[in-house]
Parts: sequence; C-alpha cells; structure tokens
Amino acid sequence: QVQLVESGGGLVQAGGSLRLSCAASGSIFGINAMGWYRQTPGKQRELVARISSGGSTNYADSVKGRFTISRDNAKNTVYLQMNSLKPDDTAVYYCNVVSGAYVYWGQGTQVTVSS
Repeated sequence: QVQLVESGGGLVQAGGSLRLSCAASGSIFGINAMGWYRQTPGKQRELVARISSGGSTNYADSVKGRFTISRDNAKNTVYLQMNSLKPDDTAVYYCNVVSGAYVYWGQGTQVTVSS
C-alpha cells in the first residue's frame, strides 16, 4: 500500500510564500513523475507543476516565475515552493505520483491567500 503525506498548506497574505511537501511511503518502486495539482469548488483539477525522474519540469502558465517544484529521490519527496502568492492561488493542492502504470494522489492540503 502506498501513502502520500502532504504538509505545508495554510493561510497567507497576498505576496507571501508557502512551501508544500509530499512524502511517498509504502510499497512504491521506481517513481517516475511527481507533481502538484490544485482544485477549487466547481472547477476541474488542474496541473500546477510536474517534475520527471530526470528533473525536467513544467508549470502552468499562471505560476511560472513564482512557483518552483523540486524533488528528493532519496526521500521519495516532492516540494512546491510558492512565492508571490495571489488570491487566485487559493485552492486545495494535491500531490500526484506516477510509478509505472500506477497513479497515486495525496489527500489534499488547503492553501488560502488573503487579499
């Protein structure tokens, strides 16, 4: 069984920063891509950032230049550093891990940015 444990969400003022972490544990081998998605009520879950096993990254246009994704392969952990946060970044953020044919999701962590 695989578990993804997220941490780092919370309430922050516009212009502030937060760092999300997601650690994968359990029977997981050969992690490929790791990423972060977000969702607000009534909207589809959208990709925020993704990082491949080789370190290649891609970002949603709305977060480019403000967010940075990174990973620690030894710890099976992915991070999302979020700077210059805006009220539009308010959402539940979900960690995503791909391992072979399997896709795993975290439980979600709330990020709220006040204006």
